[in-house]
Amino acid sequence: METADGTSAGRPRQRTRTGKRPAGRAQSASMADVARVAGVSSQTVSRVANGYAGVTEETRQQVLAAMKELGYRPNSAARALKRGEFRTIGVITFGLSTTGNVRTLEAIATSAAHEGYAVTLLPVAVPTQDEVRGAFSRLGELAVDAVIVIQEVHLLDAVPLDLPPNVQVVVADSDAGDRYTVVDTDQAGGTRTAVRHLLDLGHRTVWHLAGPEESYAAQRRADAWRAELTRAGRTPPPLVRGDWSAESGYRAGLELASLEDCSAVFAANDQMALGLLRALHERGRTVPDDVSVIGFDDIPESGSFLPPLTTVHQDFAEVGRRCVEGVLRQMRHDATAHGTTLVPTRLVVRDSTAPPP
Repeated sequence: METADGTSAGRPRQRTRTGKRPAGRAQSASMADVARVAGVSSQTVSRVANGYAGVTEETRQQVLAAMKELGYRPNSAARALKRGEFRTIGVITFGLSTTGNVRTLEAIATSAAHEGYAVTLLPVAVPTQDEVRGAFSRLGELAVDAVIVIQEVHLLDAVPLDLPPNVQVVVADSDAGDRYTVVDTDQAGGTRTAVRHLLDLGHRTVWHLAGPEESYAAQRRADAWRAELTRAGRTPPPLVRGDWSAESGYRAGLELASLEDCSAVFAANDQMALGLLRALHERGRTVPDDVSVIGFDDIPESGSFLPPLTTVHQDFAEVGRRCVEGVLRQMRHDATAHGTTLVPTRLVVRDSTAPPP
C-alpha cells in the first residue's frame, strides 16, 4: 500500500544524499520529494506548480530547480479535479489549407497560452453533417473546458449537437444564429468599402469573382457586393464563381478577360485574385490600365503580387483573440450570454486599382 506521498508503508524509499532516487528506478517523483529537496513545504510546491501568488521569486526558483532535478511533472488531472477545470480549449476547424483558418488558429493558440490554457485541435477533413457531429461527440472523450469552432460552411444549424455538460462554445467565421457566441470579420463592411473604392475611381460597374456557394463568408461578400451596386444605381453583372484557389481564379479570369466591358473585378479572396491577374496578363489585359482588381484578406504575399494588390485587410489575430476572450467570459461570468462580434476591416490601396481607361 502506498501513502499519499508515494512511498510504500513500512518500507522507506531509498534516496541519494541530494534526495534523488537511485538510478534505474522507474518511479516518478512526488510533490513531497520536491519539497524535501527544495527545503520547503509541500504547500509551497503546490503553490508554485499551480502558479499561485504568495511565493517569493527566490523560493519559486528553488522549487523549479528541484522539479527539474527530480524530473517532477505536476499532475494535471488532479489539478483539474481540484479546480473544476482542465485549462484546455478544444478547437474544431474545417480545413487547415486556407490562410484565414491557419492564421486564426495561430492567434487562438497564442491567446490561449497567454491566459494559461492549452489548445486541443480537432481537424475535420470533410465538412459534412456526420463529420461535424463526430467532432463534437469526440469532445466528450477529451478534457476541455470550452470549444471554438472555425467553420465557414452552413452546418451548425443543420446538425443536432450533443455537447459535454458545462462546455462553452464560440463560433468563428460562421452564422450560428443566437445559439452560440459568434466572432467574425465584418464581411459586408469590407465588401462595401471595396466596391465603393472602384466606383469612386469612375468604373461603371464591378464584376465579382465569388467564393464557393456553401461558404458563409462568400455568401456575405456576394450579397454585400450586389447590395452596394444596387444602392449606387448600378445593375450587378452576372456573378462568376470560384473555390478560393488561385487556379479557380485563373479559370474565371480567362472568362472575364474576354469581356470588353469588364473594367473592374472584386475577387472574394487574394488567392483567386492572384490567378485572375495571371489570366488577364496572358490575355493581354493590363492591370490596372485596362482592368482594376481588388482582393480580400490582405495575405502577407499580396503586396508582392504584380502589380501589388489592392485588398481588404482582415485582422485574423483579433478574431482569434476575441474567440478566446468570448469562451473565457462565458466560463467565468455568464454562460448564457450570446451575441455576434464583428472585427472591423480596412482597405489597403496598392497598385492594382486605377480609374477606367
